[in-house]
Amino acid sequence: MKRLLRAPLIFPMLLILTALASTAWAQRGDTVIIDVRTIEEWNAGHLATAQHLQLELVAESIDTLVADKDQQVYLYCRSGNRSGQAKLIMEQLGYSNVVNAGGLDDASQLIDVAIVR
Repeated sequence: MKRLLRAPLIFPMLLILTALASTAWAQRGDTVIIDVRTIEEWNAGHLATAQHLQLELVAESIDTLVADKDQQVYLYCRSGNRSGQAKLIMEQLGYSNVVNAGGLDDASQLIDVAIVR
């Protein structure tokens, strides 16, 4: 009976620990993952530890997500085209450690982060 009472407590604790670990990984200070797709695409599925910044806002708002221009940044979109454009914008702004991770599936494999749908 005691074993049955403990089981419902284990699953929520695992969820909390997983969420804390993901948040800690995303905020380590050495890597930032940014999805440059539209909000509709983001809502359909994105990398678990990614932040959203639509391509059209990269030039004016990237410094709010990435203050250190030497910080490792991974960008992704649907196919790699928009993330490539975002990479060029960031490099023109002085960012030196930016990677175009390609499309969502490619980025998930490259960075080893799950897709949340």
